[in-house]
Amino acid sequence: MMKRQNEGISFFQRYLTVWVLLCMVAGVLVGHFLPWVPRVLGKMQVAGISIPIAVLIWIMIYPMMIKVDFQSIREVGRNPKGLFVTWITNWLIKPFTMYGLAYLFLFVVFRHFIAPELATQYLAGAVLLGAAPCTAMVFVWSTLTHGNPAYTVVQVATNDLIILVAFVPIVKFLLGVSKVSVPYSTLFVSILLFVVIPLVEGVVTRVGITGRKGRDYLENVFVHKFDHVTTVGLLLTLVIIFASQAEVILSNPVHIILIAVPFIIQTFLIFFIAYGAAKLVRLPYDIAAPAGLIGASNFFELAVAVAIALFGTTSPAALATTVGVLTEVPVMLTLVKIANRTQSHFQKRQA
Repeated sequence: MMKRQNEGISFFQRYLTVWVLLCMVAGVLVGHFLPWVPRVLGKMQVAGISIPIAVLIWIMIYPMMIKVDFQSIREVGRNPKGLFVTWITNWLIKPFTMYGLAYLFLFVVFRHFIAPELATQYLAGAVLLGAAPCTAMVFVWSTLTHGNPAYTVVQVATNDLIILVAFVPIVKFLLGVSKVSVPYSTLFVSILLFVVIPLVEGVVTRVGITGRKGRDYLENVFVHKFDHVTTVGLLLTLVIIFASQAEVILSNPVHIILIAVPFIIQTFLIFFIAYGAAKLVRLPYDIAAPAGLIGASNFFELAVAVAIALFGTTSPAALATTVGVLTEVPVMLTLVKIANRTQSHFQKRQA
């Protein structure tokens, strides 16, 4: 039975990139030909966060949270190396490599295609993405790489706390922006929606199912009922995101491709830095994979919100943060495949 389940998951993931691209196209088509759909959905917000997207992300996260038990969380402190890899990569390396790569391509390599004024705004969007490492979506990537759920929760939770104090100083330093207005309500609501609520619900479910039918049923039967839920939630999220950004994407096709180049290179670079560091410090695979993926992806909700607050909804900076969303999912799925295929090079997964 387990073998058939794993084969089904593998088959589904094999074609996930194709489904992602189809959902992106579908979202753009919906946004262009049925503009009232994203308008209606766009009005459903709390602190700049889309409620429909929040619900879908919660659906993606919940199955992983069921796997978390607090005994495992307490044991994270015995192996803090994965946290150090995450923190160093996210805050001492990623923002500065993003700035360097974006500047190189926007002002040097593509200088004949992008005016300096536009390049400056695009660079601002790139920096906002680079200074906002991923939170909610990490749970999706961790699930697809069979990451340690308890360790991933701690990685995300500590990363959220660091964002509260490090995001503004880094953005100010890299951009020289003296008045960076960060919607802290977006940060706090994100932590509540994407970490606290699903974690509590997951723990309640775990305790209830274990109490009634035992831990063996929970881990070998119940959790597998949600095997495809994470992926379906991801695909529906993409449709909504790209529907809301349809006109921006269609009106700037060439610049979107140019902006995407440094973003893609940056994503691969950060992943391999963190993943390689995890290998050097001998982390087990189920900690190493999420450590690499958390830095490679971005907290796009925060980046987009700040770009709009600083530069306006139709600004080039806001467009750049949107390109981050456009490129992230296909690239992250590629990194998930790389991680899954190289797990034999790491220590055996923790029980």
